[in-house]
Amino acid sequence: MTIAGSDSGGGAGIQADLKTFAALGVYGTSVVTAVTAQNTIEVAAIAEVPEEVVIAQIDTVLEDIGADAIKTGMLSSAPIIQNTADRLEAWGIPHLVVDPVMVSKSGAPLLQPDAIDSLKKDLLPFATVITPNIPEAEVLSNRRIAAPAHAQEAAKAIAALGPATVIIKGGHLEGPPVDLVFHDGHFTPLEAERIQTKNTHGTGCTFSAAITAFLARGIETMEAIRLAKLYVSNAMRQGQEIGEGHGPLHHFAPLPDEIRGVIESAPVS
Repeated sequence: MTIAGSDSGGGAGIQADLKTFAALGVYGTSVVTAVTAQNTIEVAAIAEVPEEVVIAQIDTVLEDIGADAIKTGMLSSAPIIQNTADRLEAWGIPHLVVDPVMVSKSGAPLLQPDAIDSLKKDLLPFATVITPNIPEAEVLSNRRIAAPAHAQEAAKAIAALGPATVIIKGGHLEGPPVDLVFHDGHFTPLEAERIQTKNTHGTGCTFSAAITAFLARGIETMEAIRLAKLYVSNAMRQGQEIGEGHGPLHHFAPLPDEIRGVIESAPVS
């Protein structure tokens, strides 16, 4: 399940999440928290979904279909965060991946400033994995991150809020993009090449959705993260030339052999 905002341009939000779930062979359901009017250039308008409708979506889907793993994306406000956390605690979901969406690729704010404390206090204690980029990690940890050593301190501070695993995505730093994973008290750098493309819209959504899909398949956390990074790099390398701004990834690009092998050997029950 994805609990996130709708992207009318189709590149991020629940649209990217559902594409990722489908590409990785798992059945996806969605809870819409906000409706955005956006394209590859801008976010023109945002309308939150009423809290009671968010709650009803979660309960209605889970009481009938259930979920092996859930991810959150754009949650927009403190009341939506609080109600989401309340329902997920009530249902006892085995895996929760939190993408702490704060700002869109075009720079539009997607999380109200007064919701940050609620995100930290109400939702993060339930997280299996959290996937902040550098600016988001700085907000969550109250630390400036200008070097890998700073990222380690920030990861520890975020882990102290409750998440079992913290991934600080390194794309905003200079040099090769290295994601720092803090898991079971150990740091693991995940390196990748920097792909020269403007088609990066929805990268964070896709990464967290891919982790969620692999966790739903019963794959161990660190392996789920590694495979998700491989999936995103492949989709970004074959990104689509759509619109005048940041185009989307190609979610349905032919999968790397390793991922296809995992999907074929770990069928969804």
